[in-house]
Amino acid sequence: MKSLKILIIVLSLLLTAPQTLAKKQKNSEPSTIEYINIKWWNKFNDPILDNYIIKLYKNNQDLKIATIKSAQSQQIMKQAFANQLPQLYFNGYLQRDFTASDQRFGDVLISDYNQAHYFLPLTMSYEVDIWGENYLKTKSMKKQIEMTQQDERATYISISSNFASNYYTLIGLDKLIENQEKLVKLEEEIVNLEEEKYNSGLCPLSELLSEKQTYTQMSERLNTLKERQDVTLNQLITQLGDRYETKIERTPYDTVTVIQTPEEISTEIIANRPDIKKAELYIEKAGIDVKVAKRDFLPKFRVYGQVGFNAFDWCRIFAPHTFLSNVGVAPSLDLFTGGMKKAKLKYNKLEYEKALQIYEKAILTSIQELNDAMMSARTSEANYKKSDERYKLEEEKLELANHRFQVGGESKLDNLKNQQIILLSEESKIVNNINRVIASINVYKAAGGQDYTKQTSTL
Repeated sequence: MKSLKILIIVLSLLLTAPQTLAKKQKNSEPSTIEYINIKWWNKFNDPILDNYIIKLYKNNQDLKIATIKSAQSQQIMKQAFANQLPQLYFNGYLQRDFTASDQRFGDVLISDYNQAHYFLPLTMSYEVDIWGENYLKTKSMKKQIEMTQQDERATYISISSNFASNYYTLIGLDKLIENQEKLVKLEEEIVNLEEEKYNSGLCPLSELLSEKQTYTQMSERLNTLKERQDVTLNQLITQLGDRYETKIERTPYDTVTVIQTPEEISTEIIANRPDIKKAELYIEKAGIDVKVAKRDFLPKFRVYGQVGFNAFDWCRIFAPHTFLSNVGVAPSLDLFTGGMKKAKLKYNKLEYEKALQIYEKAILTSIQELNDAMMSARTSEANYKKSDERYKLEEEKLELANHRFQVGGESKLDNLKNQQIILLSEESKIVNNINRVIASINVYKAAGGQDYTKQTSTL
């Protein structure tokens, strides 16, 4: 009975310690809704876009896959933590011996016999983590989970940004198609007037053919724009993850809000990018793995014990004299493993050096992407301002042309061509304006899904 008491005490101590450790390791996980960053998308003052971003969060399959991968890593973490806990299992058996001949043990003769053997034990084993090796393995796995969460966050930032870019591309295409339809209609009128002039002998055939050629080119461009509109629409529907979605609502072009990108953004903003965070965690994980490999050279101590019943008669299996209990400690030390542990330690050290290089590369790549996005935003802003200036000049010219037309100083044909010129000028303005919006989204993406408008330090 003393052995039973000792076993019970050891079991209670081992079961209490890991539970305390589990409470310390339990921490709050970030909610995936934070990865979408709704506050940022609210800056565009577009309730339709906000609703679609929420729907994207709920339905997009790529986002769900990323979340599932993160959840899977949590289960791997639990498996790793289970190695820090004592193992308790039942491994009983029923055996029937049949001896067909006599057996002799010295002067003792045992004639042929048969008998049953019933063994019903509960077995406990626990590797005492004296050197903290198992704890470090769990800690390393925790870093791996955090790396997976950064991959998940990167997926949310990328997909939401791509969706918003396609959304504003679609709005721009709507406006371009509207303008192109006006251009085609004006060109059709021009062709009709040119035909009248040609029939009256007031213009050469080449002039008429040139206008007809222009008409076909404008019609062709209209078809191309409509194709792009359909393709972009299908992409948005697919991203929303709803097979029953057939159309995409969008705000009118004239109500589009442009986020003004500051001239300079601090490079410190990249510190919170998912790839930078992942690279930092990778360094920490590799460092922990080196410690684990070093401690693998040390001896291990396993506590074991059994409690149960051992009998040769089923009817008396739970009798007092059949009770079985034992407890002990089994130390072990690997004396020769063929250099396996040294190779493992060297491998983990090299992995740590690789992690440092990956971190340096991630920093350089992040700075490059942020600088590229900022340059694109500046260029888009500058191009929009120039196209706006040109459009205003064309408006003034059209106003003068309309005045000449009203007083009879200009033909209707010339007036139609002047109307075309301002529509072409507006087309350039539309493209540059949408590019401004998309450029601001790209800066947001390069900044790691952060509101960069609050950053004021130098780049």
